[in-house]
Amino acid sequence: MIQLSDELSDRPVVAVLRAAGADRFLEVSAVLADAGFGAVEFTLTTPGAVAAIAAARAALPDLLVGAGTVRTLEQVHLAIDAGASFLVSQVTSEVLVAAAAARGVPFIPGALTPNEIVAAWELGVQAVKVSPVGPVGGVDYISELVGPLPDIALMPTGLVRIDEAGDYLAAGAAVVGISRDLTRDALLPGGDLQGLAERAARVIRSVDVQRQLSRSEQ
Repeated sequence: MIQLSDELSDRPVVAVLRAAGADRFLEVSAVLADAGFGAVEFTLTTPGAVAAIAAARAALPDLLVGAGTVRTLEQVHLAIDAGASFLVSQVTSEVLVAAAAARGVPFIPGALTPNEIVAAWELGVQAVKVSPVGPVGGVDYISELVGPLPDIALMPTGLVRIDEAGDYLAAGAAVVGISRDLTRDALLPGGDLQGLAERAARVIRSVDVQRQLSRSEQ
């Protein structure tokens, strides 16, 4: 089983792709990979996402491609069969965590409150998704969670802004997921891929600056 903390140690940020269709997932993923992203998450609420996982894994072998919004056992196995390197959910299910672990794939369950986060972490996962983080306090909420829960790897997502990635890491997040503020219209037919590349570069700069500051303080 891969260790996400090792795979994403230099740039712990995941681009979350959700759209009405997955036709541009591969093209958008290539732009993100060129900008420095090491991981993308294709949400299974998007029709065609499973096939897109297989296509991205074949075309972009150095990019971690995960499946998001995983809520059923069928989705666990379909995503892994397609080549998903990790699975993410908005909810916590011991059954799904165990099924993914049995196949050697990390499962990141979703939670929001401290009780939910601790319960999810105690399933032996590598990280807990905290979502939607933006509406409940954003960076400040993560900072307040890290104090009493310093041993838990948190992955905030949901209304994370592109210039906030470094701030979330500074607050103690282990990995940051960014979706709509990053992708905007890029997943639509004729969407602006150059604009996506520019936004992706801003995310990577934010992350790199924070990582350099962190290393200098050690």
